[in-house]
Amino acid sequence: MERFVLGDVEVVRVLEWQGAFAPAAVMVPELAERAWTEGDRLVPDHYEAGAFLGALQTWVVRDGERTVLVDTGVGDGRERPWTPMFHRREGEFLELLAQAGVRPEDVDVVVNTHLHADHVGWNTQRRGEEWVPTFPNAAYYLPAADREFLDPAAAHPLRTAGVIDPGQWAEWDLVFADSVAPVLASGQEVEWSGSVRLGGSLALEQMPGHTPGSSVLRVDSGGQRAVFVGDMMHSPVQLAHPSCSSCFCLDPVQAAESRLRVLARAADEGALVVPAHFAGTGAARVRRAGAGFAADWAVPAQQ
Repeated sequence: MERFVLGDVEVVRVLEWQGAFAPAAVMVPELAERAWTEGDRLVPDHYEAGAFLGALQTWVVRDGERTVLVDTGVGDGRERPWTPMFHRREGEFLELLAQAGVRPEDVDVVVNTHLHADHVGWNTQRRGEEWVPTFPNAAYYLPAADREFLDPAAAHPLRTAGVIDPGQWAEWDLVFADSVAPVLASGQEVEWSGSVRLGGSLALEQMPGHTPGSSVLRVDSGGQRAVFVGDMMHSPVQLAHPSCSSCFCLDPVQAAESRLRVLARAADEGALVVPAHFAGTGAARVRRAGAGFAADWAVPAQQ
């Protein structure tokens, strides 16, 4: 497993799956095919034969005081008819987590950068006929804006506006029912907005656009920094073209504004950028390059 250290913070990557995710032209619809094939920066880890290559992964962050999970993947046995690759998936997530030295009861904090299906799935697991929190001792940090957007009881205006396919709403309702509502019922949730410190060197900051509550987790320890950006970026092609959002972004313009803000700060501070779905090494240091940014793909220093 990939492991790196930032000051007093240890990060371990738990890679659940990696491969062809979707056609590149669908994934970032504003970009022509040539944007993906310029040079060799995306091959072989991020692009192949017209396909966007991505990953499903969780990042374990330990700061000496707490064990934090950043996103929890797809989960097992979920009804996801809108997304066939997630539908009734069965994987080895808990076994992979154990290989990283983490038992469910060891987890102190779960961070859902946003509440899409592939970021909240292992929030819960089935016990008999019920879904219950997988991590019994954890505080689950849920973006309040996403909870309000997805909660069927909140009746968000977009539900009746006709701008989102009813099938997508139906799947989101399934996600909420099996992966979010049980956490709310348990009383383990911490809903937040704006920004919040988790203590020590960790802080959450809202960066809306992909979803209303999309957020980043910042690490600042011993003069070293990282930013876990969730789905603010899906592919390194968005470094060179940061104004281009993915097909999954609810507000593409706002998503681009958030992306530019985060990348500019990361480049200025020398922070490691850690997206949710980057394949290959999974993370990169970025630097300014013309109107966009470029990645230095050296694996972070191992200790």
